[in-house]
Parts: sequence; structure tokens; C-alpha cells
Amino acid sequence: MNGAESLIRTAIAAGVEVCFANPGTTEMPLVAALDSAEGLRAILGLFEGVCTGAADGYGRMAEKPAMTLLHLGPGFANGIANLHNARRARSPIVNLIGDHATWHVGVDAPLTSDIVSLATPVSGWVRSVRTSASLADTTAQAIAAAGRAPGQVATLIIPSDCQWDPAEKHAARIEPTAPPAVSSSAIRQSAELIRKGKNVALFLGGTALRARGLKEAACIAAKSGCHLICETFPARLERGAGMPNLDRLPYFPEQAIEMLKAFDAIVIAGAKKPVAFFGYPDFPSQLIPEGVGAVILAEPTDDVPAALEALASEIAAPVSVATPSKIARPERPLGKLNAMTAGAAIAATMPEGAIVM
Repeated sequence: MNGAESLIRTAIAAGVEVCFANPGTTEMPLVAALDSAEGLRAILGLFEGVCTGAADGYGRMAEKPAMTLLHLGPGFANGIANLHNARRARSPIVNLIGDHATWHVGVDAPLTSDIVSLATPVSGWVRSVRTSASLADTTAQAIAAAGRAPGQVATLIIPSDCQWDPAEKHAARIEPTAPPAVSSSAIRQSAELIRKGKNVALFLGGTALRARGLKEAACIAAKSGCHLICETFPARLERGAGMPNLDRLPYFPEQAIEMLKAFDAIVIAGAKKPVAFFGYPDFPSQLIPEGVGAVILAEPTDDVPAALEALASEIAAPVSVATPSKIARPERPLGKLNAMTAGAAIAATMPEGAIVM
């Protein structure tokens, strides 16, 4: 077994199922290891941005890490834009970046670059291995880091000699760290704000917008009458039968401020305080107007669904509430193809009970 084979077997043992790859010379041992292994599917992307974008989408929907395989610093740099999106969305991704052999880096070959400096701004975890013997354990650490809820980008830099040199074994799966629970004081403070406020909004983001969080938010709204709002561009928003209706915060600051000024209090769960995407003359960066009370129930990295459950219990919300149980299938659309008619066309032709990911 060589280092590349120990890496791939470690990834399979950790439950990684797909690798979006645009490899080059320094990744050939990993390509060979992927070809010879069962249980980890390699998908060739003809541009690195396709690989990183696909990994972002896979991580958001599957809620488990996808891998990318990229060629040196320049190849990785081609995929950075979508890794910026993935970092913001907290998508679980493991980047594998091949590097020159450890003994070749010093000659400053044409594609030599500072990969660590390139990777750090878009990664929550970065490591560079120095020996084939350490590759399996470091791979297991990278996968666990990427899978730490709600997810993050982990980047592993692998010199080519660490791929082809011998290795003794693959590493066992490391369980990702569970998200921290919110404090009881945050729950009590949020409950007090909801009880006292005449017009309260519950501003949701991140994992609050999965089914578990949304159903708890619906229960809180049913008890308190609070208004449900979500981030402008959520990483993932579950919709459909059984999910509550909620408004999305407008993109332009004047519209967002106009929406938020209607409330006397805002409880934030799984999102950051909303800010304008760009600075505009005569508009503040912070979108919650002065005089509107705001409290953070849960940060995006907290156990947000559990925090919403605790808040629902604190205000004695019902265990469940009636939400729309059936969505009507649209008719086949006619006319020009656009975003609305494309969605209606897909919905009109999907089999009953089908799930699209």
C-alpha cells in the first residue's frame, strides 16, 4: 500500500462517497488509487470551478463531505470562487491538493506556489503532510473537520512523494465534533423578548432552515404570533408540504430596512445579524434599525434546531402545528422558458413522491 491508497481507503472508511476531480501530474498516484478502489466515485470536472461548485452543492444537500482533487496552487486557485461560497454556506468539503515532491519544492519549479496562503481564506482547516506514514491519519482528521456541524471546508496538501511512498495502513473514521448547545440564558432572554414584544420576528438561517428547525419555528410562531423571516440567500431552504411559510429578507437595503422596522424585537437563530451586501450612500451597513431590540438565540455553528426546540418548550408552544399538507401540482406551462416556467415544467412532470436533490 502506498500513501495515496491509504488516503482513499481512509476516505471510504469515513463514509466519503464522491470525489470531484481535475488532477494533474502531481496527483497521478491518487488517480490510480481512485481507479483501483470501490466505494468512492471519481467524477472528472473539466474546470476546477466546476469541481468546487459541485462539491459545494453536494455537501449542502447530502450534509456529508464531498472531496475535490485539484492540481497544485494554480489549479486550486481556479476553484477558489466557489470555495468562497462554500465557506459562507458552511458546506462540508475536503480539498485534496497535490504538491511537488518534498525534495523538489526548493528548486522553485514553474508551478510552485504558496498553497497554504491560497487555501487559508476559504478553508476552516488546512494541513500539509510531510510523510506518507502520516497521510492516513491526517486524512481522517480532515474529513472529521469538514464534517463538524454545520460543516466547513478542510484542505489537505499532499506532496507527490507522500502519495507514492509506502504506507502501512489506512486510518479509522473520526467522529466529527457535535455542535455546541446554546446557553440557558440565551433561551430565557429570547423567550422574554417574544413574550414582551408586540410585533416580533424570528430571523432564521443555516440549519434552522432544515425540516427540524422549521417545524419548531412554526410551533413558536403558532404560540407567540411571531413573524418568520429567513436569510436573503440561505445555503439551503427546505420547502414543500408540511413546511411553514416564511418571508425572505429583501436584497436591497432600503427594502430590508423597511421590512425590519415594522418589528419591535427580532430573535436570531442560525444566522448572523443581517447586513447590506454593499455599502450605499445614506444607508447603514447594519440592516436592523435602531430601536429594534435584537437577541441571538443561536449562532450558525451552534445546535440551532435544539435551541429552537428549547425555546418552544420555554414559551410552552404546541408540540406540533398544522401546516400545508399537500402542494398542488402545477399545470404544464406554455410560452417562453424562464425561471418560473422551468420550475413548473419540472414539477408538472415529476412522478408522485419523487425527491429532487
